[in-house]
Amino acid sequence: MPSDTSEPTTTYRALLGNREFAGLYASFTLTVAASTLSGFALGTLVDERTGSPFLTAVSMYGATFATVLGAMTLMSVADGNRPRRTLVALQCVSLLGVAAQAIPQLPLTARFALLLTLGFFQSLGTGTRMGLLTEVVPTAAYVPARSLMNITSGGTAVLGYALGAVLLRHLTPQQVFLTATALTGVALVVVATTVRDHSIRPPRRPGLRQTWTTNTALLSRKGPRALLLNLWVPNGLIVGCEALFISYAPDHAGILLAAGSAGMLLGDLTVGRFLTAARRDRCAFPLRLLLAAPYLLFALHPPLPVATVAVFLAGAGFAATLPLQERLLALTPDPVRGQVQGVESAGRMTWQGIGAALAGALAQYLTPATTITALAAISLAVTLLSRPYVRMTTAKGV
Repeated sequence: MPSDTSEPTTTYRALLGNREFAGLYASFTLTVAASTLSGFALGTLVDERTGSPFLTAVSMYGATFATVLGAMTLMSVADGNRPRRTLVALQCVSLLGVAAQAIPQLPLTARFALLLTLGFFQSLGTGTRMGLLTEVVPTAAYVPARSLMNITSGGTAVLGYALGAVLLRHLTPQQVFLTATALTGVALVVVATTVRDHSIRPPRRPGLRQTWTTNTALLSRKGPRALLLNLWVPNGLIVGCEALFISYAPDHAGILLAAGSAGMLLGDLTVGRFLTAARRDRCAFPLRLLLAAPYLLFALHPPLPVATVAVFLAGAGFAATLPLQERLLALTPDPVRGQVQGVESAGRMTWQGIGAALAGALAQYLTPATTITALAAISLAVTLLSRPYVRMTTAKGV
């Protein structure tokens, strides 16, 4: 990794002066807002109808299960030579899926089927968007660009959860779904009017064979495997902790969710905007520890203010994702950057779904506080055991 501690840092203002990046950024912001509102409304609806911690957790994060299907089958479309057309088509699918959730009295089985369908296509959209990102900004600006998008994700989630909690006091979940549909529609318009197709991509025939070929090459190398493990599993287990907030504190879940998102925002801002590559590299491991350690306090059933601070601090630990993604990008050949980033994102999202499902299943037999503590301990163990393999990725050619 680079060792220069005085390297210039690309400013967010300079990034937003790039029309295409501004379009990707704005559409991403709107999509996250729509997803946050939709997920909170669905989780509340399922909790009201079933009272099941497992189904509530899966309803909030269930779409992540289908992202692995996208990574395994059609993720090669992310590196096609018509990325704008692909992204617009995928945004149209998302619009239809979110709108369908607003149908009154839609059976829960149909709602979960929609979640899986949306998760599949959203994984392809993420890969396509990240592939475009590496082309519309210089390589040196990649981490600040990802940081800004992560900050947006955290900040929008803070507002989304808070707004969702307020809206659901006055509106039905179906009306909140309609609000999410409108946001998704605006995101579609933004993508269609700002992003262009890039002709520098080599002609490729995307499909199952191409996807499997690239994935096999990626996972056969020890360096990328170690990075993917550390990007996926600790994050997913902590998201499982977050999935239990509604069951742990029904009246204060919005506060805890917002605190976690605010911590993520602060962590990504600090790591992505103010640290050099060398410093980012050094802070990856401590941030991974910070991601899980505060949740061990839940074993003591802390009062709400203490729990809120713990969740906020743990949220900052998600910023370890940035230096690990930077290492993975450095090990990735240019022609498959979209697919590799899509696989990384899909795996991370899938593990979030696994973490949520695991948390919900354990909470059926244990208390939410005990389950949160156990998942945090496992996350710490994975981070500690995988550290030697992650450190090997600093060597060239690993």
